Amino acid sequence: MDYNQVLLVEGNDDLHVISALCCQFGIKETFKIEDCKGVDRILNGLPVRLKGSGDIKTIGIVVDADVDMERRWLAVRRILVDSGRYDAVPDVCPNGGLILKPRIADDIKVGVWIMPDNRTNGMLENFVAFLVPEEDDLMPVVDETLAGIESRKLNRYSIVHHDKARIHTWLAWQESPGTPMGMAVTKKYLTTTPAICQDFVDWLNLLFNED
Repeated sequence: MDYNQVLLVEGNDDLHVISALCCQFGIKETFKIEDCKGVDRILNGLPVRLKGSGDIKTIGIVVDADVDMERRWLAVRRILVDSGRYDAVPDVCPNGGLILKPRIADDIKVGVWIMPDNRTNGMLENFVAFLVPEEDDLMPVVDETLAGIESRKLNRYSIVHHDKARIHTWLAWQESPGTPMGMAVTKKYLTTTPAICQDFVDWLNLLFNED
């Protein structure tokens, strides 16, 4: 199927988590999700994409804040401002994600979501951790285990990747050990009731399926 709307994501995990959420919430299949193999490829290619060479009418991007939310947002904002196609690009990313309509109707509508929640440092894994059920009694054991490993300097992962280790350790201890994050949504190891999940789904619908 040919689509005139596209969601650009950093990697395969993003693609599968978002696809699973779309399935769970019954989001209309009006856009394709494109694995761009890294944030640099998304940002480096965005200026050209926004010029509108082709049939694409809507572009969404999902990128990780990583260790500096403000820096990531400013990098995205600079591209949007420099394109000259949008009015009033905000100084701060909106809590519910950004959606901008172009000055000229035939130009590209654009949306931005910065993982995990448009406000804090982190990544897809932090977003997924928000979906761990509140009554879960396994995550405290994960936290205790990782703290012990790190205090003894036995961790082979960088501390900056603590949150990746945290969610993947939790997933490794489920009924099907090592279930990927997207499949964990489908298997309902993760819940989709938290507000952050609904906010993200609302952003997708407003961006791609607004009447």
